[in-house]
Amino acid sequence: MFSKILIANRGEIACRVIKTARRMGIKTVAVYSDADRDALHVEMADEAVHIGAAPAAQSYLLIDKIIAACKATGAQAVHPGYGFLSEREAFAQALKDNGIVFIGPNPGAIAAMGDKIESKKAAAAAKVSTVPGFLGIIESPEHAVTIADEIGYPVMIKASAGGGGKGMRIAHSAGEVAEGFARAKSEAASSFGDDRVFVEKFIVDPRHIEIQVLGDKHGNVIYLGERECSIQRRNQKVLEEAPSPLLDEATRRKMGEQAVALAKAVNYDSAGTVEFVAGQDKSFYFLEMNTRLQVEHPVTEMITGIDLVEQMIRVAYGEKLAITQADVKLDGWAVESRVYAEDPTRNFLPSTGRLVTYRPPSEGPDGEAVVRNDTGVFEGGEISIYYDPMIAKLVTHAPTREAAIKAQARALDAFAIDGIRHNIPFVAAVMQHPRWIAGNLSTGFIAEEFPEGFSLPVPQGETAQRMAAIAIACDHRMNQRKRNVSAQMEGWRKVSFDRLRIVQLGAERFEGQVTESVTEQGGAVVIAFPGRSVSVVSDWVPGEPVWHGTLDGVKVAAQVRSILNGVALGHAGAYANAHVYTQREAALAALMPEKVAADTGKFLLCPMPGLVKSIAVAVGQEVKAGEPLAMVEAMKMENVLRAEKDVTIAKILAKEGDSLAVDAVIMEFA
Repeated sequence: MFSKILIANRGEIACRVIKTARRMGIKTVAVYSDADRDALHVEMADEAVHIGAAPAAQSYLLIDKIIAACKATGAQAVHPGYGFLSEREAFAQALKDNGIVFIGPNPGAIAAMGDKIESKKAAAAAKVSTVPGFLGIIESPEHAVTIADEIGYPVMIKASAGGGGKGMRIAHSAGEVAEGFARAKSEAASSFGDDRVFVEKFIVDPRHIEIQVLGDKHGNVIYLGERECSIQRRNQKVLEEAPSPLLDEATRRKMGEQAVALAKAVNYDSAGTVEFVAGQDKSFYFLEMNTRLQVEHPVTEMITGIDLVEQMIRVAYGEKLAITQADVKLDGWAVESRVYAEDPTRNFLPSTGRLVTYRPPSEGPDGEAVVRNDTGVFEGGEISIYYDPMIAKLVTHAPTREAAIKAQARALDAFAIDGIRHNIPFVAAVMQHPRWIAGNLSTGFIAEEFPEGFSLPVPQGETAQRMAAIAIACDHRMNQRKRNVSAQMEGWRKVSFDRLRIVQLGAERFEGQVTESVTEQGGAVVIAFPGRSVSVVSDWVPGEPVWHGTLDGVKVAAQVRSILNGVALGHAGAYANAHVYTQREAALAALMPEKVAADTGKFLLCPMPGLVKSIAVAVGQEVKAGEPLAMVEAMKMENVLRAEKDVTIAKILAKEGDSLAVDAVIMEFA
């Protein structure tokens, strides 16, 4: 077995590979850019080598720097993770030419399947059903429009060397094709160093289902079931699960056997994924093959018990697969939430900055479920503008889909992040969504269920009642602290508080009488609401960002942040400020005027921290609604900012190349 391997990647996947290598007794080498000098993967590895400046094109995409790091450290093999150089045939070949083992498929398989255009040709030759499209090179926007007109709208414009939603656009008209073609080529060039794109028919109401395959260098290939990856935004996956709630055993076998046949046709010899677009009637079409480890591989590992990173390392070393198809058994259900540094209330725009608070839920057993958190960050670390905005992958595994979803919801409630915007409120809300719970999914889920964008759900019904009880319990605990303050004024009665509490939770109002009792579980706070009492047990102390406890014996977690006269709460996908008053305080609070938000309608504000790529207008220019004003790049995505109404440009306060903070003023309107 290898004694030392290098991980040509960063973030959570580098940390993930290091964990398995440690367990196998293999030493690891990390590489890092200027932006990642203090990153977690650098700290975890046995050695670390600096390879360049922060932009990926000046560090993680430089093949010669990776090879030099291998030679300097004596690393015998390289694991590429995903993204960056993981699907670059030239990288695998360069390593081979220098006597270094690539922990991935052979260069020939990458050439045949890693290129999105060539993979479709190979699939067609193997008589695999494929989505209608044009597989040749498209050189101009006009050519792309002609092809799209022939195929029929909508169409997907996609980077040939792409992945992770980069270099991908859906177009519903000729105009959208022309613009999408330019953006896809630009993103593909900056993210993958390859600006080729192709066009294919976009299947309406599709599901995204993929088959995990695993091959060795002795001709053996097996499949490890499927993953459902239909919950996506901007063509990038947000939630994954395994198995799929759509498939039956017969369809799973057909898809798996087709994926294996395709892999064998190109002598595939590592972990890889064959992706399909599936109809609601269980029909399916080959989409592409990712010749690398997928981001969402943990859900497959949880239901099969197979460590895919370990298998990749063993296969690369030349070992035969010790697993046959008959050995693969699917056990239970796994759900994964990708936790991103992005603001779901601003159309999922990236967010950067320092992780002032980063407290993931505890890993390990949670009743009948198991919690796993794959991450590459730490509290106090920084989310950079240069790379993918992923913070962590939160995975839960349980005997049933329902149990896995409930465990995921509890884990999300217990995941505390401050300092940046993040998408936990969104994925927590999806966990409560009836359509998600029913498994009635498609890649249009987010657009269909949140057509006006995502806003923080208001607590209602039982969720609101639970949050009111938690708010009163928090207030009671803080008041206990105040009662025990030492050196109170002599001759004056100790601080005391009314037992009746009034909670203003959004538009809802709750009244609860607080008493204390001793139960078999220990000290409890009993809150008597009209018609119902709730027994609350918790060891929460003020200042902790997550409240853990039980309500009438049921385990509950909630996000808690102190505010004036109460706490800000997040629970079960709902968020609200819970103001906790005495009767007198509630009467006075009702007299307070409401704060009116400032009018920002005459400004174009930067919606996220990013780099100004271009300004599309000039001072004095009249602009119609929908026309582009500027383009801002953040985390490898180019975001075109458009006029929301007809305006005249009065001032332009930013220029190309400026790095802007969120809500920085780019221009003013007359």
